[in-house]
Amino acid sequence: MLFKTGIVKDERYLRHETAVFHPESPKRLESIYKMLDDSEMNEKFLFIEPTHATHEDIGRVHKQSYIEFVAKTAGKEHSYLDPDTETSPESYDAAKLAAGGLCNAIDSVVKGETGNAFAFVRPPGHHAEADRAAGFCIFNNIAIGALHAIKKYKMERILIVDWDLHHGNGTQHSFYEDPRVLYFSTHQYPFYPGSGSVNEIGRGEGLGYTINVPLRIGPGDAEFLKIFRTILEPVAADYKPDLVLLSAGFDIYYNDPLGGMTVTPPGFAKLMRVLLDIADECCDGKLVVTLEGGYDLTGLTQSTKEVLKEMRGDTHVSKADLDNIEGNADNYIDEIIKTVITQIKPLWQVFR
Repeated sequence: MLFKTGIVKDERYLRHETAVFHPESPKRLESIYKMLDDSEMNEKFLFIEPTHATHEDIGRVHKQSYIEFVAKTAGKEHSYLDPDTETSPESYDAAKLAAGGLCNAIDSVVKGETGNAFAFVRPPGHHAEADRAAGFCIFNNIAIGALHAIKKYKMERILIVDWDLHHGNGTQHSFYEDPRVLYFSTHQYPFYPGSGSVNEIGRGEGLGYTINVPLRIGPGDAEFLKIFRTILEPVAADYKPDLVLLSAGFDIYYNDPLGGMTVTPPGFAKLMRVLLDIADECCDGKLVVTLEGGYDLTGLTQSTKEVLKEMRGDTHVSKADLDNIEGNADNYIDEIIKTVITQIKPLWQVFR
C-alpha cells in the first residue's frame, strides 16, 4: 500500500509531563493520537519512527552549554527552565525525540517515501532560543529540522511558515541573517513573546528573508487566507524553496483559551491547501509539518484532522472555494497587508 502522508507518533512524547493546569499537557497529543486511531483515520498513514536528534543536530541551533543545562534535568522530578517551561524526568529524552522525529519526517519526504508528513511531537519548539528555553519550548525543532535538511541534502532555500498564535522568536533569530531560510510568520501582536513587528525583516545577507505579519485580535479564515495568498504565495513563487516547513500552532482556533483569533477547522484545511499548492509548484510537493501550540483539545483534534485530510488528498479545497472565502475578508486586513508589502517591496521584485 502506498501512503501519501507520513506521521510521527510516539507514546514517549507523553512522558514530558507538566503541572496539572499547564496548557501544554500530554492531553494534547493523547487527543490527537486517539483521533488517528479512529476508523476514519486508522491505517491511512505511514508511521515514521522517531529517533533522538544527535548533539550535532541540536548543536547547529543551540549552544553546547544550554544543551548540557537541559541534559542535567534528566531524571529529576521537576525543573523550571523559565517561568513557563518546565521539565519532568523524561523531558530531555522527549525533547531530543521531538527534534529527531521532525528530522526523520523530513528524511521520509525528501527520500520520496511519503509525499508530505506531519510530526505530532512535543515539547514544541519555535520559542526556544540558542541559549534558553521559552514559551513551553525546549529545543527549536523546526530550526533543527531546517538545518538538518540543509546539511544532509545540500538544500539552498527552505521556506518556514509559522501560523501559530505566538511569534516564533527562536526560529526568527536562528535565521535572521541567513538567506537559506525564509521565515514567514502570522501572529497576534503585541502579545507573547513581544517580537515579530512588521519592521523585523532580517539583517545582513538575511535582509528580506524574514516576513512578519503582526495582527490584532480577530482575524479568521478569510483574513488569514487573504494574507497567505496576497503575500506568501508571490514571495514563495519568487523564492522557489527546495522544501516547505510549517510550524503549525492551532491556537489561532476560534475557541482557544490563549488566543484571540477565529480560525475554524475547515479554515485550517484551506490554509494547508495554499501551502500544498506552493510546495507542488516549487518543490515537487515536499512539505513537512510540526506541531506547535493549540490548547483547546476539541479544536486541536478537529483542526489537525482537517489538515491531515487535505494533506492526504481525502479532501481538496478548490480555487473557487479559496476565492469565495477570501472575498469575505474584512477590509481592515488590506491595510495590514499593504504595510507588510511596503516593508519588503524594495527586497522582493514580485511587488515592484
